[in-house]
Amino acid sequence: MEIDEIWNESETTKDKLTGRTAFFQLKKEPNRWWLMRPSGEKYFSLGLNHVDPATLRYPENLHIWRKVYGNSMEHWLKESVAPNLEDWGFNCLGWNQEVVTRGKTNHRHSRHFTYDEYQWLDMPYCHQLPFADFHWWENETRYPDFYSDGFAAWCDHVAREHCAVMAGDPKLIGYFYIDCPTWLFIGNDNEWKGPYFDPKMLESKVGKEEITEVTGQYYKVCHDAVRRYDPNHLILGDRYEANWTLDISIMEGARPYVDVLCFQDFKDPVGNLDYWYKETGMPVLWADGSKNVTLPDGRKTIDGDAYGEILKGLTENPGCVGAHLCGAYLSNRVRRKGLLDENVQPYTEPIQKIRKVHRRVEAWVREQV
Repeated sequence: MEIDEIWNESETTKDKLTGRTAFFQLKKEPNRWWLMRPSGEKYFSLGLNHVDPATLRYPENLHIWRKVYGNSMEHWLKESVAPNLEDWGFNCLGWNQEVVTRGKTNHRHSRHFTYDEYQWLDMPYCHQLPFADFHWWENETRYPDFYSDGFAAWCDHVAREHCAVMAGDPKLIGYFYIDCPTWLFIGNDNEWKGPYFDPKMLESKVGKEEITEVTGQYYKVCHDAVRRYDPNHLILGDRYEANWTLDISIMEGARPYVDVLCFQDFKDPVGNLDYWYKETGMPVLWADGSKNVTLPDGRKTIDGDAYGEILKGLTENPGCVGAHLCGAYLSNRVRRKGLLDENVQPYTEPIQKIRKVHRRVEAWVREQV
């Protein structure tokens, strides 16, 4: 049986002939946590975030999209994105959405990739489920009532739309939820609604218990919706902002319903992920972050040396199962950061350093027995 033939057998996560797990899984060994490939090999996730083709559709460079890629998402993913990510040493797509507008009343990201687009990319990937949209950067949506029938119905719809389609895909690593939820903090642009919880609740045992209860309800409703349609893939949950107010009471709410604790961190990912692994004992993932270099034109690219140091520290953390770089693939005119400029010209120096670092990490993984 080929691994793709399990499509209609989502009730089992085993390949009937080989007995191997047919999807990405977690494994706890005496000395560390690992992600495991469907083939049974150990895997440390090295992902690139923010891959948006609309960057190639400005009036000034639209000709590239039309002439080079034939106005085709399939051609772009197969002929540009996939071979470049492989050449640069990335072994998955960490998160495809990119910042496309950034203002006080309109701060949004691009759309999710579809199932077909992930198939054209043809590499492991993580996918975000829009159960709730109180991201730290989001300034338009009010908070949902996690105990309401309406929230449960919405989560069921999201799972039907996304998970039911992806349930049999061995390339899918797992599902993310919110990008930096404002459980206990707010950003400059969403002061009108404040954080979900009053931070003063952290000052008492009763307050912390209430936080765990309410977040537990949120994670349970989301978990149950996913598992109703997809029993196979990992639940990666929210991508917490590690440098703003965060508390163990939230992790306790999440613990029964997520497989990995994921963090955005642009300041101290090594220290923060080490802290949260020791606090919880759960596997952790650096889901977004980077150190940047500012170019003469004001745009930014990745500090390859800093990235190497971060990966060295993360691989020394026995709970860390991966690192996803805040790219982006293409530099647009909002985030103004990328590994390729908007004319698809590479920033050679950081790419060379990233490739070297990834080869070192992959060699380290192969050495593990």
